[in-house]
Amino acid sequence: MESAIRAFFGRYAAVFNRALHGEIDMDEAASLYAPEFIAASPQGVMAGKNDDGLKQAMAQGYARYRAIGTREMRLGTVRLSALDDLHSVAHVGWTAVYAREEGPDIAIEFEVHYFMQTLAGDSKVFGWVSGDEEALLREHGIV
Repeated sequence: MESAIRAFFGRYAAVFNRALHGEIDMDEAASLYAPEFIAASPQGVMAGKNDDGLKQAMAQGYARYRAIGTREMRLGTVRLSALDDLHSVAHVGWTAVYAREEGPDIAIEFEVHYFMQTLAGDSKVFGWVSGDEEALLREHGIV
């Protein structure tokens, strides 16, 4: 399971970075998620379905990231906490690189905790917990 999840996040990062450069394959992006999922952040907890609404939300999210100058999303460490033979929590470190109009690019490190299910070697995200992204962006002068 560990190797499948590490490979999964390599693919996840590649999809995200292609989207940052305008090469969005929404079917590929949606394929990273289970049919239903949960998400928690300081803004609250939500449940969703992997449908056209998710694809639309992701397209809007990628557009916003491009608009605020996100150049790259670098995959950092992937640390797993196994829950059973099929489920785990992947604690994933990311570094987001932002272009700035004045001055050098800025890199911001953060971590997201993904709830993963791996069936027959195929891993999917069925949930995630993230910090306050907006506060982090404000703190670094991105928004």
